[in-house]
Amino acid sequence: MDKIKERMNALRQEAEIAQEQVEELKAKVKTLEQENLSKEQEITSLTHRNQLLEGEVEKLESSVKDHKDAANQSAQHDTQNESLQRRVQLLEEEAEEADRNLRETNEKLRQTDVKAGHYERKVQALEASRDQWESKYEDMAKKHAELEKDLHELEVSISNV
Repeated sequence: MDKIKERMNALRQEAEIAQEQVEELKAKVKTLEQENLSKEQEITSLTHRNQLLEGEVEKLESSVKDHKDAANQSAQHDTQNESLQRRVQLLEEEAEEADRNLRETNEKLRQTDVKAGHYERKVQALEASRDQWESKYEDMAKKHAELEKDLHELEVSISNV
């Protein structure tokens, strides 16, 4: 009986130890379940955050694409701008050349006008001189005609004598 009591006491102690272990394991299970729940909530939160971040990544990728397109357009605009600047420079050089030619032409025209004025004065002087010579010629022609008439009359009168 003592052995049975001892055995019972031993079984009771084992039962108590087992009960304590069960309690500890239950507590561990409860802790693990709470940790699991916490981890599941964290996973849910992280999944949601991941979805938000993926959406943000898509927006950023779209933005990057738009910025790349804008950069390409800017590069094209830069190229066009450089081309237009070269063209403007060429046109400015052509305008300067045309301006020089215009100044030269204006100077030549001015010189031509001066020469034309000089020649007009010469022509007027020559015309005046011609008019004088014509007037003298007409006077001389009248005198010549009168002298011929006088000579003819003289001849007639001499032949009558």
